[in-house]
Amino acid sequence: MRPDEGPPLHAWDLSPAEAIALQKRLAGDVVRRDRFGPGGRRAIRRVAGVDAAFGDGGRTIRAAAVMLSYPELAPTDRALIERPTAFPYVPGLLSFREVPALLEALGKLSAAPDLILCDGHGYAHPRRFGLACHLGLWLETPAIGVAKSRLTGSHDEPGPARGDAVWLLAGKGEKPLERLGTVLRTRERVKPVYVSAGHRISLKTAVALTLACTTRYRLPEPTRLADRLSKAHRGGG
Repeated sequence: MRPDEGPPLHAWDLSPAEAIALQKRLAGDVVRRDRFGPGGRRAIRRVAGVDAAFGDGGRTIRAAAVMLSYPELAPTDRALIERPTAFPYVPGLLSFREVPALLEALGKLSAAPDLILCDGHGYAHPRRFGLACHLGLWLETPAIGVAKSRLTGSHDEPGPARGDAVWLLAGKGEKPLERLGTVLRTRERVKPVYVSAGHRISLKTAVALTLACTTRYRLPEPTRLADRLSKAHRGGG
């Protein structure tokens, strides 16, 4: 689904308290099973990476979307938009700050992606509704969260080789045995990334696709290129 198709999932003019309540409600709608395309059967041919950067002391947001062919990982399209930031910085509510702009950037691509990789968390979130869940649910598109740092939970250190991984488990006082995501080494002896399901995808498939989309660098190519685009010619902030 493209961002301008179908009714909106919710209004964006919310207070932080209202946003938290909405996260708790929408978390139950997230699908953590593989459901690609109509009926869950379409193959992945187009992968989009999304990321956002802020300028002017946080007053503006630059949202980038980069489309790549899959499995070749050849860039085929990209879009960048800049707009005023409409939601304050509140830990755990990043999606309310970034998703409206990311939707606008995705809407400027020539085609809808079959899969979206997000520079942020999915299920590995205090309320199990991170940016990848929010974006994937809004578009009813498979989405994966690939974050550079931990937001919640605990884990051991994965082994040093590419593909080494350990479980990210819920923190104390939550459900100690609940698996939130995977801490994945994407390049030998570099810092791992935090992979979690966003929507319409299982964690096992999310990890496999993250590795498949990662080449010479720590980050998967879709989000690495989106990160570069969002920060190109960025103003101070």
